[in-house]
Amino acid sequence: MSRLFWLSDVKWAAIGLCLPMVHTGPRRVDDRRVISGIVQRLRDGCR
Repeated sequence: MSRLFWLSDVKWAAIGLCLPMVHTGPRRVDDRRVISGIVQRLRDGCR
């Protein structure tokens, strides 16, 4: 499954520690998927 994301398991382990664990508001989606989407957008750009 990790091959579907831009970040390797090692890189995700380092970034995952910086994400907040307690949150308020709507239910969170998969953080790794969101971060991969941001990296994809930054890499490819927008029209």
